[in-house]
Amino acid sequence: MITSSQNPKLKLVRSLMGRAKDRREENAFVVEGVRLVEEAVKAGWNFRFALYSDGLSERGSNLLGRLKENDIEVDEVAGDLLQKLSDTETPQGILAALELSELSSPENTDFILIPDQVRDPGNLGTLLRSAAATGAGAVLLPPETTDAFAPKVLRAGMGAHFRLPIQSLTWEEIKKQTEGMNIYIADMDGTACWETDLRKPLALVIGGEAEGASDEAQRLANGKISIPMSEGVESLNAGVAGSVLMFEVVRQRRKPLVE
Repeated sequence: MITSSQNPKLKLVRSLMGRAKDRREENAFVVEGVRLVEEAVKAGWNFRFALYSDGLSERGSNLLGRLKENDIEVDEVAGDLLQKLSDTETPQGILAALELSELSSPENTDFILIPDQVRDPGNLGTLLRSAAATGAGAVLLPPETTDAFAPKVLRAGMGAHFRLPIQSLTWEEIKKQTEGMNIYIADMDGTACWETDLRKPLALVIGGEAEGASDEAQRLANGKISIPMSEGVESLNAGVAGSVLMFEVVRQRRKPLVE
């Protein structure tokens, strides 16, 4: 049992939950709560270790058994030490340190999401969750976008990180990966999304909350699309707007029902 706040595992968890720089240097990140740890196990993700405290729910206890069955190193943490590490208001008493690895993008993917300068963790997590739900082939993160493996992004993503290729790239790398695609920026002055043909290979750029899409994105794009809204409504946040547009891609690509 871990009884000291200076235990190396607790110190590592603190650093991984704090700074993106530490996550990159350690090549690891932390997921917290029963749901996310379950998703990591289901996806066969590489664990470094898991920590838990007394008082787990029945579901949490069952998960603990699965971790041990999979030969994942598990340690109990005494008292409120684990709770003090938590980034949530109501800790569930379990977290895990995982390897930071990228899933491979499928060959010839025809649908890519580019969240550009999206700095709100909740919005980025929502975009990732919707990208996974709509079958996006990859998510490319340009510079100035918040770290996808920060605790709040992971919680908002609800397991999308374990099913979706997420890559942090330079604009030059993004340009190479999207070559031959239609690249659309979400913009209120763009063509209405349901008047735009989204069936061809495309990359969808969702600009950040404060400044919108960057100059680099504007130079890369060859079109703008918008979401028609009622008069007087200013805009949707990045997470909602991007989700609406991604599901419009799905709607257009569905085969028509046979009457």
